[in-house]
Amino acid sequence: MHDQRQVTEARLERAVVQRIAPAVHTRSLPVEVAAWPAPGEPVPIEEGLGATYGEFAVGQAWGPPWSTTWFRLRGEVPADWAGREVEVVFDLGTDARNVGFQAEGLVYTPAGEPVKSINPLSTWIPVPAGTTTFEFFVEAAANPDVLGGGGRAFDPSPMGDVLTAPRDPLYVLARADLCVRDVEVAELLSDLEVLGGLMLELPLEDARRYELLRGIDLALDALDPHDVAGSAARTRAVLAPLFAAKARASAHRVSAVGHAHIDSAWLWPLRETVRKVARTAANVTQLMDVHPSFVYAMSSAQQFAWIAEHRPEVHEKVKRRIAEGRFVPVGSMWVESDTNMVGSEAMVRQFLEGKGYFAREYGIDTEEAWLPDSFGYSAALPQIMKLAGVRWFLTQKISWNTDNKFPHHTFDWEGIDGTRIFTHFPPVDTYNSELSAKELAHAARNYQEKGRAEWSLVPFGWGDGGGGPTREMLSRADRLGDLEGSTRVSLHSPREFFTTAEQDYPDRPVWSGELYLELHRGTYTSQAKTKQGNRRNEHLLREAELWATTASVRHGAEYPAARLQELWRTVLLHQFHDILPGSSIAWVHREAAATHARVSAELEGIVATSLATVAGEGTTALVANPTPHPRTGVPALGLGVAEPSAAVVNFTSDGPDTVLDNGVLRVRVDAAGNVTSVLDLAADREVLLPGTHAGLLQLHRDTPNKWDAWDVDAHYRHVVRDLVEADSVELHADEGEGASVVVTRSTGASTLVQTVRLPRGESRIAYTLDVDWHEREAMLKAAFGLDVHADRSASEIQFGHVFRATHENTSWDAARFEICAHRWLHVAEAGYGVAVTNSATYGHDVTRSVVADGRPGTTVRLSLLRAPLSPDPETDQGRHVLEYSLVVGADIADAVREGYRQNLPERVVTGAGPVAPLVAVDVPGVVVEAVKLAEDGSGDVVVRLYESLGARERARLTWGFPVASVSEVDLLERPREEGVTSVQDGGASVSLRPFQILTLRLARA
Repeated sequence: MHDQRQVTEARLERAVVQRIAPAVHTRSLPVEVAAWPAPGEPVPIEEGLGATYGEFAVGQAWGPPWSTTWFRLRGEVPADWAGREVEVVFDLGTDARNVGFQAEGLVYTPAGEPVKSINPLSTWIPVPAGTTTFEFFVEAAANPDVLGGGGRAFDPSPMGDVLTAPRDPLYVLARADLCVRDVEVAELLSDLEVLGGLMLELPLEDARRYELLRGIDLALDALDPHDVAGSAARTRAVLAPLFAAKARASAHRVSAVGHAHIDSAWLWPLRETVRKVARTAANVTQLMDVHPSFVYAMSSAQQFAWIAEHRPEVHEKVKRRIAEGRFVPVGSMWVESDTNMVGSEAMVRQFLEGKGYFAREYGIDTEEAWLPDSFGYSAALPQIMKLAGVRWFLTQKISWNTDNKFPHHTFDWEGIDGTRIFTHFPPVDTYNSELSAKELAHAARNYQEKGRAEWSLVPFGWGDGGGGPTREMLSRADRLGDLEGSTRVSLHSPREFFTTAEQDYPDRPVWSGELYLELHRGTYTSQAKTKQGNRRNEHLLREAELWATTASVRHGAEYPAARLQELWRTVLLHQFHDILPGSSIAWVHREAAATHARVSAELEGIVATSLATVAGEGTTALVANPTPHPRTGVPALGLGVAEPSAAVVNFTSDGPDTVLDNGVLRVRVDAAGNVTSVLDLAADREVLLPGTHAGLLQLHRDTPNKWDAWDVDAHYRHVVRDLVEADSVELHADEGEGASVVVTRSTGASTLVQTVRLPRGESRIAYTLDVDWHEREAMLKAAFGLDVHADRSASEIQFGHVFRATHENTSWDAARFEICAHRWLHVAEAGYGVAVTNSATYGHDVTRSVVADGRPGTTVRLSLLRAPLSPDPETDQGRHVLEYSLVVGADIADAVREGYRQNLPERVVTGAGPVAPLVAVDVPGVVVEAVKLAEDGSGDVVVRLYESLGARERARLTWGFPVASVSEVDLLERPREEGVTSVQDGGASVSLRPFQILTLRLARA
């Protein structure tokens, strides 16, 4: 037989695009359009509905960037259209190839009831049956395409802030018509899309491909191109036998879950996300009215809270569908947060606030963590999730790896403490699926568990304001339930998928350790002020809760629970995976800086008020120590009189060099202000490799191939300039603090003032870098060349640390050329180690070094600042003050202690006298992470501990107030079966596994 395959395929494509799709809407009549450009920011719905509208026409420009235009649509339905499906087609002038990144609208009735949203691929508005006249209002947002997806992506753009965007209109109204929707033609279109798409995905050797080809060819013969509507039914009849063939027994099975991944901020500000969520929710509830088996999953308690607060009329519809089990809250978290940089307690609070909200508002205990788009996943997460009552974890992002394909799609993920959690990576490799034949075929081919398991999940729907699932996607799902040659598609909830998949694959493989994303490594560094605000407020929240709890328990002061919850939620929101990582537009980060400053000021007020109550009236100078370790004679978590230090710092000249000596370290600084030697006097060893410096500032060219704010590509290392020349060098002696060298350097338009301080009696060098930063596409690092032969580094993560190789033996090792650490990073050889601590830096790199004499060593570098041009062309421009320290002769316990100390400075207050801490632990490796009052308002004290060194420990927790009972609780403060080993004599003995988190509830007597 002659091969006419390509002819038929081309025939099908033209028929669908030029004949059938345009015939879905017939009998078109223009509608009356009027418009009202809202001044400034979005207005309340009542104001938009009641505004004075002016004439407007198709073809007219509208919408300067970030503006809102309200459109009013009016018309009459002709009498002879009665009984037909009638809808308004309203095209705002968007590009259907770039869904979710352009203009969007929410349709209202004159009474203010939401109907559905308008998006590039959902431009229709249903006209209720029996209607003779209609009126709709559309709140249309003129959101710009900041990344330039329709043109040259990642070019610098002023569109990322309303303060810099031009005021010319972005869009031209393309269509406003009343149409009859021919249901039979629409069904034919879906038939051919499904069968034609499936045909193209089947192997050329597969007989089913040719069965579909011949059947489609016959159907196109039956189609009259000049009367599509009149011939649609007979054409579908020709296709019907092709749908009758059932799927193969071995066909891959897919749980299709309706979804719309909506970034809580990214290429739009937070206020626009509120509207994006409302639009999508309105779309989804409208689809549920006409598709009874449709189930939709939405994550992020914050997004539900936004709808409830700002769009209560949409929320009412959502609540009704939640009660039916069709609109499903998922994810268990306040937002889909970053997980690399979020601090320990903040990671807990993501689940506490997220699950707590869903339980209180909807009576639902979510059991899955849903993070499809975050940029890598901390090895602490399995334990945190499990302790929050989470059973399952889902992400898709690891499929973005550039170097190594992850070996599993369904597996158990094991965290640093040994906790395992069922994990699924959808093999469809997208969280915005259209349920196309191409995507489903990819999922089946790509699924790594073939032969062992058969189920995977497909999240389908347009995200980021694209409106979520469409009626076309649901039509595909209806046809793909049991079709030969295709995967078998079922509309499921996430719970239905997870319970089925878990049973389907009992002997799952195990992946131990972090899920490192081999991409977007620049997010550890971009937007330094956002990261500083987050780190500062995480620690201020810890302090505020500690001292407020102490004031409440000891003095009966009112505990500011509502204020603290609101402040926590604000910080948690700004940990969203495009805010904290620094990958949002300028508008987002401008607002984030202001919000973090406001939160800090309020928390400082709570701390000051609480400490005044705790200290009491008096004139004794007291030091408040919020860290979990004693310092300067003041107990952990208490107030005391600091012990004076007898240590001094001597400084002498040695030729052009200056030598600082505090009796612990001897530090040599050359004439240009470079630290060239650090001698550990106790160990009698030089810490630095010959020819290297401690704290050397290095400027790298930073031009990633794409994803500017997100990525650091390995080729940044190829071009580097050491900033070793000084404009000035000054020596300062401070009797209370030690001695310091202040070095001013300049490069390009930037000025860097580096203060190197040797404190009295300490084995650390403290650095403060005050930078006026004006570089472009450059990265600033601080390098420490260490005479330590380390084959791995230890980096702090939540509630512990992970080890990573310093070599590049494998492609997995080599891909980790930029890594994330929280407050400290540690390298060591047997018997000796060095730590680098920081106050708000997350990006690091650690490499093995060999100097001229062949001596091996290790170079540790902190990534301090970047200057990408997209999506914010002014990223990090301006002044920054950064702090970090080199801790010499340190083991990991020292690193843990100094990391807390760097981020929780002591406070000096006056009061009646020393104040013993509420709680204390007798083992240094067991750390008190949080002290707070219980969420239920009972007044019970909740104490969260963790084992920080990776060892088994038995510790004793004591308390300084009457306690009736002690119980172990989970992170939501619910009782756990495991109990405290013994309680007696004002204390409790506890046993902890390596890196175990333990939360205790102390019921007050």
